[in-house]
Amino acid sequence: MTVGTQLPTRRINEVSAEHIRQIALVLRDPNPIHFDLDAVHTAGLGDREVNQGGATMAYVMDLLTEWAGSRAALKRISCSFRANVFAGDEVLVGGAVSAIAEEDGARLVECEVWAESGGRRVITGTATVALG
Repeated sequence: MTVGTQLPTRRINEVSAEHIRQIALVLRDPNPIHFDLDAVHTAGLGDREVNQGGATMAYVMDLLTEWAGSRAALKRISCSFRANVFAGDEVLVGGAVSAIAEEDGARLVECEVWAESGGRRVITGTATVALG
């Protein structure tokens, strides 16, 4: 592995409206754009439920966990939310190694990470993963 190594991409074929509603219930998220189509329309966001930003970021975290082999390997993640993801959207997540360092006997790998939907980056960020 070297700087520039691409992480494998992960594709979410379709964001489920039901999953968006369930996450809103679990998180007790009162924002109606996650479950009320009238509220989505009134907000000028179209006619599909809006996925929670944290749920979209979780797709990136899942990719990092699969790549590293353990959720415990994920040491830090910082993301910027650039655009909405809607029910029915396809999401592609990926990243690339941007730096490698040794610290306390562990190899720390810095990555630039992203999620895109509809041809645009909806999340950009960085993550630190500890590898063997």
